[in-house]
Amino acid sequence: MKQVTDYFGCLVFNDKVMKSKLSSDVYKKLKKTINDGKELDISVANSVAQAMKDWAIENGATHYTHWFQPMTGSTAEKHDSFISPEDDGSIIMEFKGKELIKGEPDASSFPSGGLRATCEARGYTAWDPTSYAFIKDKCLCIPTAFCSYGGEALDKKTPLLRSMQALNKEALRILKLFGQNSVTSVKTTVGPEQEYFLIDKEMYEKRKDLIYTGRTLFGAMAPKGQELDDHYFGSIKTRVQEFMNDLNEELWKLGILAKTEHNEVAPAQHELAPIFATTNIAADHNQITMEMMQRIAKKHDLVCLLHEKPFKGVNGSGKHNNWSMSTNTGINLLEPGDTPAENAQFLLFLVSVIKAVDEYQDLLRISVASASNDFRLGANEAPPAIISIFLGSELQAVIDSIETGKPLKTDGKTFLKIGADVLPPLPKDTTDRNRTSPFAFTGNKFEFRALGSSDSISCANIMLNTAVSESLRQFADRLEKAKDFSTELHELIKETIIKHKRIIFNGNGYDDSWVQEAKKRGLLNLKSTPEALQYYLHEKNVKLFTSHDIYSVNEINARYEIGQEHYSKIVNIEALTCLDMLNKDYLPAISKYTKNLAETASLKKSLGVSDSYELEILNKISGELAKAYKVKLDLKLVLDGAKNISDCTELSMYYKNNVLPLMEEAREIIDSIELDVDSRDWPVPSYGDLLYSVK
Repeated sequence: MKQVTDYFGCLVFNDKVMKSKLSSDVYKKLKKTINDGKELDISVANSVAQAMKDWAIENGATHYTHWFQPMTGSTAEKHDSFISPEDDGSIIMEFKGKELIKGEPDASSFPSGGLRATCEARGYTAWDPTSYAFIKDKCLCIPTAFCSYGGEALDKKTPLLRSMQALNKEALRILKLFGQNSVTSVKTTVGPEQEYFLIDKEMYEKRKDLIYTGRTLFGAMAPKGQELDDHYFGSIKTRVQEFMNDLNEELWKLGILAKTEHNEVAPAQHELAPIFATTNIAADHNQITMEMMQRIAKKHDLVCLLHEKPFKGVNGSGKHNNWSMSTNTGINLLEPGDTPAENAQFLLFLVSVIKAVDEYQDLLRISVASASNDFRLGANEAPPAIISIFLGSELQAVIDSIETGKPLKTDGKTFLKIGADVLPPLPKDTTDRNRTSPFAFTGNKFEFRALGSSDSISCANIMLNTAVSESLRQFADRLEKAKDFSTELHELIKETIIKHKRIIFNGNGYDDSWVQEAKKRGLLNLKSTPEALQYYLHEKNVKLFTSHDIYSVNEINARYEIGQEHYSKIVNIEALTCLDMLNKDYLPAISKYTKNLAETASLKKSLGVSDSYELEILNKISGELAKAYKVKLDLKLVLDGAKNISDCTELSMYYKNNVLPLMEEAREIIDSIELDVDSRDWPVPSYGDLLYSVK
């Protein structure tokens, strides 16, 4: 039996492979590029390409691809074989440095938000050497950035790398002030937990809504949901465990540190969590994980649903983004530490995050905005749309002490002034987890819980990295000019706490009173994607992105337009699917059922039975059927009206305000009818079939 240690990372061109395949000189130069961002010399690139090709072929690869992440949120690849013709009709297997470093896939049909026209087909991919190449389906996948002929970012990786570079620059300025001269780089790290549903493939194929939209547009709740909490952390079913075993093996081969697996709260819902990795690598790994989940599920006659809310009435699926900052010397900058200097440094980085989240709460909300996540936020263990920070009782006490100037006494120690006294010992987990908080401090990291399960984690981390970079930049500008560093540091942290404490909330985010309290504090409550996206274009946000070279103005406008258009397209597809199911499935089936009821009721009446069960149900369903038919006509009319709207903002708001309510109305009617119809006559599998058919 093979041990995990024998095959872990066997399909990855990782550091171990590079050491064995490259000369010492080439290896050192490549590591210089990876660690310091230095440009790779073409001669070195040729050597790396040759070694990478030989290794890939040894492992069964026949093709290579520049694997990139366009603004669709998924991944893209165009395969080219290694073969090159010879004059005598034979072939050689060839791969050169220029093919490794740069590709030209065109890829003109991906959304660009006006950054280029379809006729302007040149699109370039550029190798990201910090993320290891890997083999998938006999193809060498080379992680790359994707940009236009004019250099504009057409992907999610490029701005993510830019944001990591910005944070590194500003964090190093701060660390230098604390005498951390041995630190040469600061990287953000992420461990994204991934929730998902597994349902039987046969059931899935009978549901057009799941096939076309990823969620059930109709469906009455089963008699049993998640109310007993018996699925959560329960014994994993055999088919599911077999899927998980295969998934783990494939992920481990790809060097992905899949660590934890368990049943989640909702029936048929599960979770996988990895060990932390550098953010751009974590983003790559999460994209691979989602792809592998869906692919491997099919091998087990299952379907993996990554939609944020595939089933109404039970928990939706999220992706918890556990984020922190670490130095190349192994210091976690969100770890309190044991000495006065470490305490002060920790507090400064802590309040930099507090300030960033408060000032750019709109951008964090945008980073998790989608038509699908709008159904999830605010209920069933998903955090509300209001962005806030949870610190926990012990850390809150420290913050309060700094603000008020009153000494904090704990364990016999007194905390008086930053940089002069040691913080009270803070356990890694200082308080119970708050599942209702979108942004919670959990010992030595922040857990951003608002991400949707189908999201790329890149956008959230771009926003977070950039916002924290701005806080650190402002702090460094001030502290570098200070005459008395310790005094200025204390005042800076205190002022920051006082100014931004409104974003800190340690209570229940589901409580109705929090909505009112948040409003009093001046916090945003952006309940829908169209509303949230409009903040992309606010002056302060444009200034943030452009000043740190994350996005140009054109790149910001493009992402705004793409976001609005994507929302409208998703809702339009859902509405068309809703109409299709009404026309071809529900209305005909219900009509046929009422005919059978009418015939039975008529027969009973002829036998002298005036008040029959069939007659009562017939009257009830007939009335609901008439309502469903009217809503169908209204929905068709509203969808036709959308065709006359060209402005992307107006169109997305139109879909939100006019189309979605009619779809929900149609659902309520059909779901109420489902409860009274013989299951043998219902045209699609029920919630009970979908949620409980996997044994």
